[in-house]
Amino acid sequence: MRHVMAERNAGLSPSDQAAMRDLLDHEREQTMSLVTSLRSDWEDIVETSALVGADDEHDPEGSSTAFERAHIQSLLDQAHARLVDLAHALERLRDGTYGACEGCGRRIDLERLRARPAARTCITCAAGGRRRTP
Repeated sequence: MRHVMAERNAGLSPSDQAAMRDLLDHEREQTMSLVTSLRSDWEDIVETSALVGADDEHDPEGSSTAFERAHIQSLLDQAHARLVDLAHALERLRDGTYGACEGCGRRIDLERLRARPAARTCITCAAGGRRRTP
């Protein structure tokens, strides 16, 4: 259950809200570009391994195709999780809860939001130092 804030968007000014929306949109675009690039890399690896047909799983000279695929899949998973976080942040911006810590309900510092626009918690809660009171 979310902590209820008295102020919409934790007291962010309209200009700060607009700047954060722009930053969130920019990060979403960058992450989408990364996903596109990683998917292309994935397809290249699959195509190359199908054409070569060699057993590179035991090639002492280089990384295996399986490792490369696993690495790209891990990066894709991280990028997709980032997109979910960004979408959640944009939703919080729309519903007025953006900038409020989901742990304690206090305001997340604007500097933290600028560095991590999808941040859900203040620095203290992120470090495990504060607990929400009932």
